[in-house]
Amino acid sequence: MPQISSFYGIIIFLNFSDHMPPHFHAWYGDHKCIVNIKDGIVRGEMPARALKMIFEWMDMHKEELLEAWNKAINGEHPNKIEPLK
Repeated sequence: MPQISSFYGIIIFLNFSDHMPPHFHAWYGDHKCIVNIKDGIVRGEMPARALKMIFEWMDMHKEELLEAWNKAINGEHPNKIEPLK
């Protein structure tokens, strides 16, 4: 599962050959969630403050995320995405 970004203790991953819809995995300590890239629906648990940062980052990089998703589902290594600053 390639790591594509990390910021403030949050790690963002994509799976190779993953299932639809386009999404990414976020880990923060013991918390893990899956975030749908297109509509922001979240599965799993994440502290509200961390989730707010994840959404802010996702909004800034939505096109890059979709590009990375397409690479990953085709078995290619996705590009790294700039972290939230």
